[in-house]
Amino acid sequence: MDNVSKLTIFTLSGLHEIANYRVTLFVLTLLCYCVIWLINLAIIVTIIMDKSLHEPMYIFLCNLCINGLYGTAGFYPKFLIDLLSTFHVISYAGCLLQGFVLHSSACADFSILVLMAYDRYVAICRPLVYHSVMTTQRVCVFIFFAWLIPLYLVFTSSITTARLRLCGSHIPKIYCINFWVGKLACTPSIANVIIPAFNYTFYFLHVMFIAWSYVYLIRKCLISSENRSKFMQTCLPHLICLIIVVVSLLFDLLYMRFGSQTLSQNVKNFMAMEFLLVPPIINPLIYGFKLTQIRNRIIQFLSGKRI
Repeated sequence: MDNVSKLTIFTLSGLHEIANYRVTLFVLTLLCYCVIWLINLAIIVTIIMDKSLHEPMYIFLCNLCINGLYGTAGFYPKFLIDLLSTFHVISYAGCLLQGFVLHSSACADFSILVLMAYDRYVAICRPLVYHSVMTTQRVCVFIFFAWLIPLYLVFTSSITTARLRLCGSHIPKIYCINFWVGKLACTPSIANVIIPAFNYTFYFLHVMFIAWSYVYLIRKCLISSENRSKFMQTCLPHLICLIIVVVSLLFDLLYMRFGSQTLSQNVKNFMAMEFLLVPPIINPLIYGFKLTQIRNRIIQFLSGKRI
């Protein structure tokens, strides 16, 4: 028992069935990762460089794109290496680090989306006090806690996972997360159940808050054509992004806990990486095309004009 608890390496079995087309998959994955960097970086640089975009909504969007790059950095480099390798392993420390990055990125997504929902609520429902409520100092505080709270909660969960005595080293996935490391524990840990349950509940309340704010916003917009225009311009992209993130995560979370083991490994892999593929690409594209100011600035940059 002392030996099995001192694991230094994990085996990832999710890529065992892709040997015949791993080069093709490598090229496609590398292309996707480059696209993710390109479109997210375009939004980030545009917002940073253009002072007219230094408003709460665009600042929150900038952080959403930064978080997209942060989360995908925890997956794609290792995944690309695995695609070209015949041995799919990860060190114990690397596994915990990858789990921390992926979990904290997903949580930070919800934190930032909550801030964006609150910003739109104040802008549409309380426009007269918007600038006094969403001050620069307050926005900075909001962003600070939007990053700090997910990092702290996931760090706490990772610490409890790291303290487990493990009796196995096989992870049936293409990346590491705390859930599968916890499944390898020799004996169940109460802390390893309570802390994730608290985290799930905490971020479920985030989703409920956003849903409540949008019910209120829709009711408010129905009585004003000006508010309807604001909603379609700024709230609809946010709502689409929220749906994409929630659906992508639910696919993987629900399958991990209740899914059938009869599905092919390729389908499992797609479900596992969907939240690392769809939101980082679709979210900046939606905002880039829908928000007129960002779209115009990017077009000006591409045409060689000064921003």
